[in-house]
Amino acid sequence: MSRTRWTVLVAIVAFLAALGGVLAGRMIGDRPSTAHGGELHALLHDDMRLTPEQMRRLDALEAGYATQRAALQAQMRADNARLAQAMAAEQDDGPRVAAAVDASHRTMGTLQKATLAHVFAMRRLLRPDQTPAFDRAVARALTHPAQ
Repeated sequence: MSRTRWTVLVAIVAFLAALGGVLAGRMIGDRPSTAHGGELHALLHDDMRLTPEQMRRLDALEAGYATQRAALQAQMRADNARLAQAMAAEQDDGPRVAAAVDASHRTMGTLQKATLAHVFAMRRLLRPDQTPAFDRAVARALTHPAQ
């Protein structure tokens, strides 16, 4: 494999691995100061005027998702390490590289699906009068670049 193809392959894999994490981070954001993901967090925790029961259920959802996300991010790091090993061993786009890329994509897809399930679970906690603001914040998180 030429050096250029190798560099392009590594760049593509790194981009795809980052994409899954970016989606999760932008949607949920651990820090309220981050653009859009923080907007969703701030909306739920500060602006939405959730009832104590809604807050209790939201806190439980967030704790469960944080654990799931951390496990999937660890899996993505392990997938990327296996990809790096396969690339070093094969020095080409061989079967081990392809299998490692496929494994990485499966993990990223699982993270994206888990993030969406979490977003929909949070939405189900809301009253009908609260969902329009939530939906707008989610749409902004998905369609506007981070600032």
